[in-house]
Amino acid sequence: ATIRALREAVPGVRVEVLIPDFRGNWDALETVIDAAPDVLNHNTESVPRLYRRVRPGARYERTLELLRRSAAAGLRTKSGIMVGLGEELDEVDRVFADLAASGCELVTVGQYLQPSPAHLPVERFYFPAEYPDLARRGRALGLAHVEAGPLVRSSFEADRVAESGAPAGV
Repeated sequence: ATIRALREAVPGVRVEVLIPDFRGNWDALETVIDAAPDVLNHNTESVPRLYRRVRPGARYERTLELLRRSAAAGLRTKSGIMVGLGEELDEVDRVFADLAASGCELVTVGQYLQPSPAHLPVERFYFPAEYPDLARRGRALGLAHVEAGPLVRSSFEADRVAESGAPAGV
């Protein structure tokens, strides 16, 4: 309803939505797909080995299925991951490859920052000079666009990121 209301109130507006995995409720996902956002974003957050610790209520395979269904419906899909939680580069590469295989086109990569002492600790701070290599690795594994930097978040320059890369379905 929000997407439709925005389009009615602001003709020509582009809409990116950041959605949960709906705990696998594909009817809920269809409601979002039917509203036809310009970009559907669902964050992966971490690598499979760390998934249950980083996202206790989520499932890695469910995230990929959500992105696959969204891309198959013709939507541009986007996801984001955080680094610094103890992942290895080969695990990040696997996530990039899995996202590309699911039809995801756009990916953001940022440094995990511990929000409070009750949250997971930072295992490693990546140097700013390491992020261009992460972006290159993602593109080499089939992603149309990877925005990577220490302070990059899922909404980072969303308008510019949405305009980059290949058109939907490519």
